[in-house]
Amino acid sequence: MALQMFDLKGQRVLITGSSQGIGFALAKGMAGAGAEIVVNGRDLAKISAAATELRADKATVHELAFDVTDHDGVRTAVDSFEGATGAIDILINNAGMQHRTELQDFPADAFERLLQTNIASVFHVGQAVARHMIDRGAGKIINIASVQTALARPGIAPYTATKGAVANLTKGMATDWAKYGLNCNAIAPGYFDTPLNAALVADPEFSAWLAKRTPAGRWGNVDELVGAAIFLSSAASSFVNGHTLYVDGGITASL
Repeated sequence: MALQMFDLKGQRVLITGSSQGIGFALAKGMAGAGAEIVVNGRDLAKISAAATELRADKATVHELAFDVTDHDGVRTAVDSFEGATGAIDILINNAGMQHRTELQDFPADAFERLLQTNIASVFHVGQAVARHMIDRGAGKIINIASVQTALARPGIAPYTATKGAVANLTKGMATDWAKYGLNCNAIAPGYFDTPLNAALVADPEFSAWLAKRTPAGRWGNVDELVGAAIFLSSAASSFVNGHTLYVDGGITASL
């Protein structure tokens, strides 16, 4: 009976930026729990390739291309999908980017791209999907934050600012939308081996530092984020709202 609380059969999940990295790993994991997957991105070829791989594992998959930074485009895409295909029961706002430069030299245009991709997109897609969830009186929204929601490192101050904002926007979503039956939470990954972190993974000095700094002593595997996503998407988290769940090998718990 307890395991049924985590069953996602009959649920449809839209995962932004899900053609690779964390988003794709979450798509595979959520499909394994029974959910239908809506793969999203801007690159049609990458979306198609991801969808093909998921279908090979017997997942039910839809492809929905849009730019998460385009407010009107997001609204049109979500409304059209809901009208033609059906409800988006779960939203995972995963799309994000990184740019590494010391703050005194950080380009203004890169700062603006970070703001649009990492935080404005959470507003754009969250609002578009939530309007339908509110009408139905139910829905799950999960925003992907970061260990940088709580911590900072040299060279990524604007990224840190955007991820801090993701956690606070998550609290705001819960505050405004819980009364309509929505659960709005965030997952904050630690250091995971993903395309976004490719430069760090390839740096032996950084990997050695990370192993010493993280109580678990290693990089995270993207599959280790799936359990948190299933929990926050399922009936098991029915009274969890506005929370940021750190999945970081203990890095935020330790000096």
